[in-house]
Amino acid sequence: MEARRVLRGERVLLRPLASSDLRRCVKWFSDPQIIRFLGRDAPVTLAEEERWFRDYERRTHKIDRVHRKAEVGIVIGEPSFWSQGYGTEAMRVVLQYGFDGLGLNKISLDVLEYNTRALRTYERLGFQREGVHREDIYKDGRFVNVMRMSILARELSDEPQA
Repeated sequence: MEARRVLRGERVLLRPLASSDLRRCVKWFSDPQIIRFLGRDAPVTLAEEERWFRDYERRTHKIDRVHRKAEVGIVIGEPSFWSQGYGTEAMRVVLQYGFDGLGLNKISLDVLEYNTRALRTYERLGFQREGVHREDIYKDGRFVNVMRMSILARELSDEPQA
């Protein structure tokens, strides 16, 4: 997302990460349920998150304006908000902004093969599986595949799907 851009859906408000969010992120990324769906094996520390945030503020986001494509990722850190459609709505808002606001043609993401809730959400939105990064990460004592998915502007439906 471009600096300071705020996106709104019916129930979600999306804004760039701020330093005031870091303690909440540490809490989320220390939850074993959430760590399971990330490429990490251990909780994040505040010092690690602060270092990551400094790099985040300096780097350009993964938007390729020449080829009109971008990468996206999403985390819902509060398990009480899972399976209530917030992730679907947030991703739909991001996709509409990417395609309509930025004029992108393609938006991609990576997801762990066992994150079935996310896979279903992305497929409902119109994402297609492009390929597999075979045994791409070592997690919980085994190698895990990472699914590469993408959606093209013409594939995003305006209809919310249950």
